[in-house]
Amino acid sequence: MVDEDRSERIAPTAATTEAWTGLMRAQQRVLAAIEKDFKTAGLPPLGWYDVLWELVKADAGRLRPFEIEARTLLAQYNLSRLIDRLEKEGLVRREAYDEDARGCWVVVTDAGRAMRALMWETYSRSIETHVGAKLSEQEAKTFAALLSKLF
Repeated sequence: MVDEDRSERIAPTAATTEAWTGLMRAQQRVLAAIEKDFKTAGLPPLGWYDVLWELVKADAGRLRPFEIEARTLLAQYNLSRLIDRLEKEGLVRREAYDEDARGCWVVVTDAGRAMRALMWETYSRSIETHVGAKLSEQEAKTFAALLSKLF
């Protein structure tokens, strides 16, 4: 039996639902625009940047695959294929994690660092075009503060 009073209490308000819908639409539209900018510039997709950036920031430029997954929005099954593609392009390499090679590190190469820097040139312009140019500095700070409440 469903407790109708309880379900009414946990239902989002109209304003909360509108905020959620707006957040999802904004994310979808901005990401699509950024992906289009990468494609127009002849660059790989945003997921490549995300992995390369996490590796560049990491100690010794290396992470275990599960660490990359935790730091990005990529699902494990997509991440494995992406790491394969990055390795094929010479942007990362795999190194054994322990003596019996049960695990591995994913290590960014010099070519991977250069690709990340090249991608940032387009990505930074895209962020400014699709977000920064539409918000004042104060609006951006307020928006960032509001979003920080969600995580």
